[in-house]
Amino acid sequence: MTHDTHGIDADASRLARPASPAVPAALTRVPLTLARCAEHPEGSVGRGYDIVAPLGPDGRLDATLWHGTRDRCRVRRFRTGKPDRHGRLVHRAGGERGATWLIDYEDWTNEDDEAGYRLDTHAFVEGELVSIRQAGAGKFLTFRIARVVPTGAGGHAGSPE
Repeated sequence: MTHDTHGIDADASRLARPASPAVPAALTRVPLTLARCAEHPEGSVGRGYDIVAPLGPDGRLDATLWHGTRDRCRVRRFRTGKPDRHGRLVHRAGGERGATWLIDYEDWTNEDDEAGYRLDTHAFVEGELVSIRQAGAGKFLTFRIARVVPTGAGGHAGSPE
């Protein structure tokens, strides 16, 4: 299996915009790739997400940090052979545990939103798994955290190599 990152590093600077001086550089770039599943027994590095997220010191999504950086919390969904889809990482009140983290592609509709499964409880650590409900399909797919890369003082996600 190849370990191509499907242009993740090349597009990283487009995902994370420069930080304003008033906002701490607390954003982290988290590329996810599809884990093993029935359709892809070996997983797939050509299918996943590149997320710029507000992670606290414990590696978990931090709603307080998100409020101050929400305009720069971006997501790129990639699929081999299909155009990339760009959206925002959103924290919404409500849901089973009082709040929901999701990917919002279009502001004018909720039909294309992709919710994470208990993302507030997961520490984003390389090699760990997270699940995201696919819009329209209603089923969760599991993704492996490929890397966890602080975006740095300038707010740009750099190459982890």
